[in-house]
Amino acid sequence: MSKGLLEGKKGIIFGALDDKSIAWKIAERAHEEGAEIVLTNAPVALRMGAINELAEKCNSIVIGADATSVEDLNNLLDQSMERFGGKIDFMLHSIGMSLNVRKKREYTNIKYDWMQKTFDISAISFHKLMQCAYEKDAMNDWGSIVALSYIAAQRTFPDYSEMAESKALLESFARSFGYHWAKKAKVRVNTISQSPTITTAGSGVKGFDDFFGYADRMSPLGNADALSCADFCLTLFSDYTRMITMQNLYHDGGFSNMGMAPEVLDM
Repeated sequence: MSKGLLEGKKGIIFGALDDKSIAWKIAERAHEEGAEIVLTNAPVALRMGAINELAEKCNSIVIGADATSVEDLNNLLDQSMERFGGKIDFMLHSIGMSLNVRKKREYTNIKYDWMQKTFDISAISFHKLMQCAYEKDAMNDWGSIVALSYIAAQRTFPDYSEMAESKALLESFARSFGYHWAKKAKVRVNTISQSPTITTAGSGVKGFDDFFGYADRMSPLGNADALSCADFCLTLFSDYTRMITMQNLYHDGGFSNMGMAPEVLDM
């Protein structure tokens, strides 16, 4: 049931590909809670996904943008502010891609040009987005910027490959740019470290099904699903979290604080 948590707020959501995407769930819930949104993804992703269906459902528009392109990001911000008739209250960065993972290259045999592409798409794009918005003064005071991360930024998951370093970089950008945004306009910048989640992208990681089950047993509350992640994200967009910034917030059913669980030993 809607509580009007985001009534009157306006935001941009990156990364909704299909109805399994966390960004898709966040867009649906943001709309239900009263927000006006713009949806965006890379042109190639727009051709693959069903984002126009989501836009119709959320009374939104879709603006294609390559998140690694400063020109595209500036155009996205300009068009969004024109659509909204003013500045932006929140932005979601839900972007990640590794050719090394997708093409099953081992971590000890990585192609470095692919690694650089991974960093640009999955992490540096977050800095580019924030810098473009900062230069345009595109965010309303007390706005919120959120990116989705994963605990591999702190711990070793061998099959996650260089996406682990990407998430570590992403979280560092949130802390570093979060300072500047707070000083400029009281804007908060945070990352959410989400449980393994059954999405189109996540399911492509080697051994995902086995690890999903392991994490579910290790977590006292079980894995956090995409819809609960969406609800948590909405609280960070809302006015109820005005003093939370520069944080990496674990949304993982308790997994991040566990050493060992009897449920795993009993397997």
